[in-house]
Amino acid sequence: MTFLWPQVLWLMLALPACVLAYRWLLRRRKAAVRYASLALVRAAVDGGPHWRRHVPPALLLAAAALALLAAARPFAAITLPSQVQTIVLAIDVSGSMRARDVSPDRITAAQEAAKAFIERRPPNSRIGLVSFSGSAQLVQKPTVNAKELNEAIDRFQLQRHTATGSAIVVSLAALFPDGGIDVASLTFGASGARGVAIDAPKAPARPPPPPVKPGSYRSGIIVLLSDGQRTTGPDPIHIAKIAADRGVRVYTVGFGSVEGAIIEFGEWSARVRLDEETLKAVADITRAEYRHAASAADLVKVYDELNTRFEMERTATEVTALFTAAAALLGVLATGLSLAWYGRWA
Repeated sequence: MTFLWPQVLWLMLALPACVLAYRWLLRRRKAAVRYASLALVRAAVDGGPHWRRHVPPALLLAAAALALLAAARPFAAITLPSQVQTIVLAIDVSGSMRARDVSPDRITAAQEAAKAFIERRPPNSRIGLVSFSGSAQLVQKPTVNAKELNEAIDRFQLQRHTATGSAIVVSLAALFPDGGIDVASLTFGASGARGVAIDAPKAPARPPPPPVKPGSYRSGIIVLLSDGQRTTGPDPIHIAKIAADRGVRVYTVGFGSVEGAIIEFGEWSARVRLDEETLKAVADITRAEYRHAASAADLVKVYDELNTRFEMERTATEVTALFTAAAALLGVLATGLSLAWYGRWA
C-alpha cells in the first residue's frame, strides 16, 4: 500500500499520547471513587464487567487511526473488472510472415490465433483490425461482429517492408477517430510523400491534446504483433511516445524465432530477425508489456493471457473511501455502546 500524502501519517504519533491520557484519567477516577459515597460505588459496580468500560474508548482510538490513514490518501493494488472497451489488433503482414519456422507458416498461425483471440475476447469489448507492411491500413473498424473480423483476417495479403510505427499511428486513429490524429503527417511527413523512412515525424497541423500520464487511458488498448524489423515509415519509438502522451498502452508481441528465419523470394533469399529490443521499448514507454511467441501454440497462449488481463485488471486504486467508512462505522459503534451501557456518549 502507498500513500499520496504520507506526511499525514506523522500524526499517528499522537495516538500513544491519547492512550497515556486515557490511563491518567482512569487513575484520577479511581482516586475520586475512594472518597465517594457508597451509592456511587454501588453504581460503578453495577455498570457491568470491568473490561466493558474500555471498549468504547478502544473503538474511538481505532476510528482515529483509520481516519488518519484515510487522510493520507492510501492506494492499493486491487483486481477489478477492466474498463477496456476497444482493442485494436495490429498484425504484421510483411513478406517475412511467410517464413515456415512456425507451422504451417507465420501468417497462417497469426490468423488462426487472432481468430481465437476474437472468439474469447472480453464481454462487450469491440475489436478493430490494422494490417501493416510497407504501410498500415485499418481493415476493420472496431466492432463486436466476429464474422466481419474473421473475414477481414482472411483477406490479409503479404507485401514488402515493415512499417511498425505506421501501425501504431493508424491504431491510435482507430481508438480516437475524432481525436485530430493526422495520420498522413505522422506517417509520411508534412509533404505526404510515401515510401520514405522518417525517424522524427513533424508534428500534426492540429495541436495535440495536453499529455496525460502514460498508461492512464483505460477505455482502449493496442496489441501489436510483429516478426521483423522496421524498414520504413516513422520511428516506432517516437510514435510510442505519442501514444504514451495520450495514455494508450501498446502491448507488443514478438512472433517467430529470435534467431530469425530464411525466407525465399523467387530466386533470392534473405534472413529476417525479430527486433525484440524495439518491441520491448514500445511496450515500456506506454506502460504495457512485451510477450514473445515462438510457435503457434505460444501465440494462442499469449493472446489468451492478454484476454484474461483485459477482462480483470489489477490496478492501483485509491481506497480512501474504505478507510473513511470504516472509521465512521467504528465511531458510531463506540458511541452506541457507550449510550447503551452508561447512558452517555463518552
